[in-house]
Amino acid sequence: MTAQPLLRADKVRKVYRTGAGEVEALRHLDLEVAPGEMVGVMGPSGSGKTTLLNCLSGLDDIDGGQVFVEGRDLFDMSDANRTEHRARTMGFVFQAFNLIPVFTAAENVELPLLLTGVNTRDARKRAQQMLERVGLGHRIDHRPNEMSGGEQQRVTIARALVGKPALVWADEPTGNLDSAMAVQVMDLLVQLNSEDGQTIVLVTHDPSIGARVPRLITMRDGSLVDDTRRATPATPLTAESLLDVQPVG
Repeated sequence: MTAQPLLRADKVRKVYRTGAGEVEALRHLDLEVAPGEMVGVMGPSGSGKTTLLNCLSGLDDIDGGQVFVEGRDLFDMSDANRTEHRARTMGFVFQAFNLIPVFTAAENVELPLLLTGVNTRDARKRAQQMLERVGLGHRIDHRPNEMSGGEQQRVTIARALVGKPALVWADEPTGNLDSAMAVQVMDLLVQLNSEDGQTIVLVTHDPSIGARVPRLITMRDGSLVDDTRRATPATPLTAESLLDVQPVG
């Protein structure tokens, strides 16, 4: 018996309307992601990668189709219920980190727990444990401006994972990092997927990052044009090897 997909998109359509007319950003898109998968989404600028993330996570509305997460139709819910469902089942890692500058690492990580009603003591304990899990046990009391870009992104990953979400969305998570930091952050995401079984959907424009994921989807003009699964785990890269990776296509 085939397990139910964690994420299923059926004929999803998204249209942006401007004074100049309509742009179809997603064209009747179908996608399934199984529990424990790590999926990369690549494509040229304007292909719909970030729109896919925003629509399939329920951050943005859709103009047609259905999106199911853990069997529930996101767009058959009220806005309040969709927001609650997203907070319970999803974590987000963004290129810009989006950390609160006056908060310490621990305070940034515990914030989503506090917002969902976890008591202060338990939230702090879980935040500290998650920071240790991502290798930042020594940075618990540091603020973002006291950390490197790679350390800040590890804080955002800890924040995304602390609520034990079913699915983590990562939008260009290495985009603001140099090559060495990008390798470290990608190593962490791969480790969280392979060792913890964390389901991750990762949007990137970087072929060297796409080379690390077990499943790679390619988008063009709002459609999925390729879906490749690798039989074996991708080989870890080094900062030096990033310079040797050639763009695909």
